[in-house]
Amino acid sequence: MLCDMQLGGLLGHLVPPFRPNSTTGEPTTRDTGTEATDAAHEEHVNTDDGDQGPIGATDNPEKRRSTVREIVIVVACVLLLTWVLQTFIGRQYVIPSESMEPTLHGCAGCSNDHIVIDKLAYRFGDPKPGDVVVFNAPTESWEGGWTSRRSSNVVIKGVQDGFSWFGFAPPDEYNLVKRVIATGGQTVACKNADGRGVTVDGKPLREPYIDTALQADTAAGTPTSCYGTDFGPITVPDGNVWVMGDNRLSSADSRAHITDELNGTVPVSEIRGKVRFIVFPLSRIGGMDVVNPQP
Repeated sequence: MLCDMQLGGLLGHLVPPFRPNSTTGEPTTRDTGTEATDAAHEEHVNTDDGDQGPIGATDNPEKRRSTVREIVIVVACVLLLTWVLQTFIGRQYVIPSESMEPTLHGCAGCSNDHIVIDKLAYRFGDPKPGDVVVFNAPTESWEGGWTSRRSSNVVIKGVQDGFSWFGFAPPDEYNLVKRVIATGGQTVACKNADGRGVTVDGKPLREPYIDTALQADTAAGTPTSCYGTDFGPITVPDGNVWVMGDNRLSSADSRAHITDELNGTVPVSEIRGKVRFIVFPLSRIGGMDVVNPQP
């Protein structure tokens, strides 16, 4: 309908109706050549809202309001979707240190790995040996002097928390990434003297993810079977896990916190998710393989 009306209007300008000759009374027409074409460019036509304006005029308040509403709705939907994803489904983290080498890369001045965790992984199940997980520091001994970066100003802190909800700022907690070695009810230990390495329920682990070239015991000059000092036996409480870094000599993991109230274990409730993917750098993109070290 709009096209028809516009076409009719344009034709009305280009081919005007017959008018009688003022002298003879006979019908006559205007020249429809160049003069008519030029005139058509200068004419005004009806705009959509009935106002007179130049062809192509867009000064329409209702259209502007509609566009603004659409933009607001799109932005709100994007923020809502981002919040749902970050809160319930997954979140991205950056690996800051070498404690999980060679599985996850991280060091000062490196192209640190960016990982994505699955927050749904343990809503319907429990962590399994071999899972690589991100968790919140369960006790102060894990924090290593960490302090909150949030402002003391209530308003600014609220803005920072809001950014965190949408993934634009880190959460206000100290997060770590390690590998699950033992779960609730299992007993973990390591004695260098027996040369068996880490054992769970008396059985030595198979740990292909450890790069022995990275492990150098500076006291003995060669790697020891525990890649560090003796520990255990420690029985993991139900609902907790025992975690260790793949780079054993550069990881402050459960072994370093045996004297705290949880004996170095981590409550499952503090686990934020299971590492699923490396998404950056491009040369490292890929899924996270789960290797169960227990025989």
